[in-house]
Amino acid sequence: MTALHDDAVRVLTGWVATSAEAEKARLRTLDLLAAGPVAMTREHAPGHVTASTMIARPDGRLLLCLHGRLNMWMQVGGHCEPGDVSLVAAAAREAREESGIAGLDFDPVPIDLHIHPVPCKPSGQTHHFDVRFLAVAPADAVELVSDESAALGWFRPDALPEPLADGVTGQIGPAMARLRSGG
Repeated sequence: MTALHDDAVRVLTGWVATSAEAEKARLRTLDLLAAGPVAMTREHAPGHVTASTMIARPDGRLLLCLHGRLNMWMQVGGHCEPGDVSLVAAAAREAREESGIAGLDFDPVPIDLHIHPVPCKPSGQTHHFDVRFLAVAPADAVELVSDESAALGWFRPDALPEPLADGVTGQIGPAMARLRSGG
C-alpha cells in the first residue's frame, strides 16, 4: 500500500479544499497519513483513509445507495484495497462494484473530504477519513444493486431521500459546481 499512501499524501498536500470543514479534514488526514501506509488499512485503530464517489448524470441527478448495514443513503465507496495504486483508482473500483455502471468518467481531483466515526472490523469503533470524488455516468446508465446496498436511486439535489448519512450534503455543492464546469 506504499504507492497508494504516497498518492494520498501527494493528492491531499496539493488539494485546495472546497470548504473550511474540508480544509480541517485535509489537515487532520495529512496528520493521520504521517503514520505511514498503515493509515490506508482497516487495522489502523485511530482511523483509515477511504475513497468514495458521488456519481452524477449529465442532467445533474445523483446516484445514492441505501447502505445495507447502516440503512442510510450515501454515495458509493469504501475501503482501500492492497491492489489500489491511487485514491481515484480505489474510488473507481468501489464505484463500479457498488453501482454496476460501466463507463464512469472520473474527475481525479477530490470534491470533498469528510471524517466520520464508524464501527469497522477489526478495529471496532474508528474513523473513516473519506476522500470523495466525482464521476459522471453515461446519460443512459443503468445501475445494478450490489450485495452491500439495499437500493440504488437517482435523485435531484433538491429532492434527496432520507435518512442521509452524515456529510452527504457537504459534497453536493462541489459536485454540482464541478459538473457545471465540465470537470
